[in-house]
Amino acid sequence: MLPAEFSLIARHFAPLAGDGALGLTDDAAIITPPAGRELVVTADAMVAGVHFLLDEKPENIARKLLRVNLSDIAAMGANPLYYLLSLSAPSGLRDEWFAGFTHGLALDQARYNVALLGGDTTSTPGPITLSVTMFGHVAPGTALRRSGARAGDNLYVTGLIGDGVLGLRALRGEIPDLDGSLAAHYRFPEPRLGLNLHGIAHAAMDISDGLIQDASHIARASGIALEIEVARVPLSAAGRAAGPDFVASGVAGGDDYELLLAVPPERENALQEVAASHGLIFTRIGRFVAGAPDVRGIAADGSFVELGGRGWSHF
Repeated sequence: MLPAEFSLIARHFAPLAGDGALGLTDDAAIITPPAGRELVVTADAMVAGVHFLLDEKPENIARKLLRVNLSDIAAMGANPLYYLLSLSAPSGLRDEWFAGFTHGLALDQARYNVALLGGDTTSTPGPITLSVTMFGHVAPGTALRRSGARAGDNLYVTGLIGDGVLGLRALRGEIPDLDGSLAAHYRFPEPRLGLNLHGIAHAAMDISDGLIQDASHIARASGIALEIEVARVPLSAAGRAAGPDFVASGVAGGDDYELLLAVPPERENALQEVAASHGLIFTRIGRFVAGAPDVRGIAADGSFVELGGRGWSHF
């Protein structure tokens, strides 16, 4: 247990508590979901030296921690509500670190309209380890899942792919980042909340471990084959400048937190209306076809191409 744990909670975390948290003074919180809504629950963890650099500012760590969990809520077509936080940190961590960390939480709680319900703080001899359990809500029967893709659906992706892995390279000093935009993309992914894709997309998920690997999750869950047109994968100027091999490595790099969507052709106009209303880009990058669940790369001339690595693995 961290020294003066309850004092630390009162100083830094109690101001973040929402309704149902009971002032963070009880063993558990009480949740009342909005009337007529289903709860959607997800959990994601981050470890120092694995998911963020060891010298990263605590404010930035907190914001990414919330956003990667909010991205899972967005992928289900849900709205965020509350979160639980578990934090394991070295016993000598200074109070200033917690002040910066909770400041980052406060910034994105306000941005995304979520509140802290509770959690746990413990001491560890290892690196800082953080976990969030995020609660959202959705109308009954409308949650988007990975398993709904059908033959004939097109695969769409939001935003740009590859800047997550480029941002990490920039922070490591491996490539230039003159305006800091690549580092910002890695540090502060933008969860694609509020898109209202029910009735438009048959399936969806977010890209955390790499486009190829995460697209393969949809293919396997849906029991269908997927072909990705590699030349259509949308890249930033930095991605295009990274060279001809970047698509193979960039699509597998992870940390993009964009959405993959299986959309039938007859709903593509509705999809583009959503895109226009939110100022987003939706790019068609492939199609689902009958066959054993797998992901194949297709070149501009229709030939098959090697997609390279399969993305980030946690084990």
